[in-house]
Amino acid sequence: MGLIPLTEPLLNGRELEYVTECIQTNWVSSLGRFVTQFEKDFAAFCHCSHGIAVSNGTVALHLALAALRIGPGDEVIVPTLTFVATANAVRYTGATPVLVDSDPYTWNLDPAAVAAAVTHRTRAIIPVHIYGHPADMDPLLDIARRHNLWVIEDAAEAHGAEYKGQRVGGLGHFGCFSFYGNKIITTGEGGMVVTNDPDLAQKAQFLKDHAMSPVKRYWHPEIGFNYRMTNIQAALGVAQLERIDYLIELRRQHARQYAAELQGVPGITLPPEADWAKNVYWMYSVLIEGDYGFSRDEVMAGLKAQGVDTRPFFYPIHTMPPYQSGQRLPVAEELSKKGMNLPSAPTLTEDQIGTVCSILREKALRT
Repeated sequence: MGLIPLTEPLLNGRELEYVTECIQTNWVSSLGRFVTQFEKDFAAFCHCSHGIAVSNGTVALHLALAALRIGPGDEVIVPTLTFVATANAVRYTGATPVLVDSDPYTWNLDPAAVAAAVTHRTRAIIPVHIYGHPADMDPLLDIARRHNLWVIEDAAEAHGAEYKGQRVGGLGHFGCFSFYGNKIITTGEGGMVVTNDPDLAQKAQFLKDHAMSPVKRYWHPEIGFNYRMTNIQAALGVAQLERIDYLIELRRQHARQYAAELQGVPGITLPPEADWAKNVYWMYSVLIEGDYGFSRDEVMAGLKAQGVDTRPFFYPIHTMPPYQSGQRLPVAEELSKKGMNLPSAPTLTEDQIGTVCSILREKALRT
């Protein structure tokens, strides 16, 4: 059988038509109708007033932090179980990421750990909606209100996920998204910052284009960045966004099939979906427990031998050389050791998912 991919984009809408328009009209750089349309439409999708398109998800986080004037001497609370970009963006500003443990049920930022980590230097919290499941935002927002903190949602993996009926991205002061090739919608590379605050939106737009004066061309009153998205990237994004509800439903449909076929298999813990949440299952993520009889790494190797692509959970950031301090965050460490992402591409067929589940049910891992 051919390789069953972990993920790949589905580009069979109007992507080619819109990209071709960019080429035929010569609007291929960071000016053009698709950039402004993508900003407007994606912000509306998130129920936000403003969108700022940028070159990738990492710079979306950095731009949000920079717009909030976070810098040296400041602390920003970040989950240790996330892609390293979340903490790196804090470091880019000169601030210190304070790494905290995960909630064992949702795998997201533990609000109790956040509350315990607040100091007089804390300026912001960055909840990450890990693997498509929203963080428990109400207690985090309450902590932020009590301590006068900014909240920046890292929603890179969670386009369209919902917390108590509200889409993620518009719950904090800023929401940051990635449109990398494996995300729910893609622009190849790309990102977006969304907000409901017009002053913050104006600041972010200003900084993303070299901090050029809007009234005096080529005059730069402060240090800015070149974080612009191209019109070609935005053209892809507009086409993808036209079908985002369908792309999300595909992932949820795949999740339902996985759950039906893997439910009750000893040693496999299925991904959470809290009663207050809508999980968009960017990755269909499971835990391989001791009862399964094989370690997570053995399962991954066995699946690979049969043509099934997988990947492990992120390493906790506090275990990596730039961030090591002897800290122990046991929930995140355990999740990282056990966690595995199964094929999650929107292009998957029922038969392919059935094959993956059959191998896992029968423990047919040796070749």
